[in-house]
Amino acid sequence: MASISTSRYFTILCLFTLYFKSLNADSNSSFYFKNFGKDSNFESVLALYGNANVVNDGLAIQLTAPIVSSAGRVIYKKPIKFYSGIPKKLVSFSTYFSFSMSPDSRNGDGLAFIVFSDGYPVDLFDNNTFGLPGGGNFKFLSVEFDTLMDDKYGDNNDNRIGISLSNFVSLKVTNFSSISMGLNSGNRLQVWIDYEAGSRRLEVRMNKIGENRPVDPLLFRRIDLPKIWPENEEFFVGLSSSNRNSTQLCNVYSWSLSTRRSPDWMHSEPLDPFVYKDSVENEIKIHKKSDCVMRILSALILGVGLGALGSFIGMFIWTIFANRRLIAITPEDECAIKPVVDEKVSANEKQYVSV
Repeated sequence: MASISTSRYFTILCLFTLYFKSLNADSNSSFYFKNFGKDSNFESVLALYGNANVVNDGLAIQLTAPIVSSAGRVIYKKPIKFYSGIPKKLVSFSTYFSFSMSPDSRNGDGLAFIVFSDGYPVDLFDNNTFGLPGGGNFKFLSVEFDTLMDDKYGDNNDNRIGISLSNFVSLKVTNFSSISMGLNSGNRLQVWIDYEAGSRRLEVRMNKIGENRPVDPLLFRRIDLPKIWPENEEFFVGLSSSNRNSTQLCNVYSWSLSTRRSPDWMHSEPLDPFVYKDSVENEIKIHKKSDCVMRILSALILGVGLGALGSFIGMFIWTIFANRRLIAITPEDECAIKPVVDEKVSANEKQYVSV
């Protein structure tokens, strides 16, 4: 009976564990490659297209070849959703990669981090910026590290970072003319791109290899990506490059990505603090008492839940160890037990005998 009850508690504990894991199963999508050698097994996660190729024994992925008009890209195979888990929560993502672009008398396009919809022709290349197909109803977001000045798209600088949405005209641009980092200098650079789904804020940071992550973003923009990719629509991420009429080489040395669900306390639609300031203050005054009551109830519910969980764990541990402490009484122990004699009765008997 004890073994049956123990296995029952163990089964319940396993079910609880599987349930809590399932809550985050859809939202957790991550990888990290510090190189692309055979031991990294990157081909199970990443796919190469165009002229992209692994070079220097896996030290880097070379997106463009040392020939004119080459292009290549690397894509993360697993689809991602901006809504995931039980209950549905917004999903944010962060990515990091290090790269370098060789100097050339005729610069190429550079490198772009892209977010695109399912069905986007990832294996199609043309003469557009970064080799990305243009036109049609393709939805994509690109963070561009541009080394080509192109008046067609309003590029007035050949050393710039831009954010574009579903076209090649940048929504926001930062020039590197005042920064001691050249995109096409041949030096290794590292990039951090973070998208916070709760605030709809995209931030871009960059620094030289070996330097720390900057506190302030180099470029940021508020973009409502969950509206572009609704609840049931998937998207993919990748890195793409094209050298146009040059022989510029673009190498990627490391790449990582992680996704995370928004915390429970975060509102799915962030409010503008300037527009709603007065209404929020009035609402706080009106509902101040009710908020206190809700906090007390929440604390009580949390306490009851933790108490129940502690009792369950205590019963589980007690059931396991109680069976090992059974004490059996032997016949010799029974014989060793001495009867208890009432002192008052013994004294009366002695008095009767003396009389």
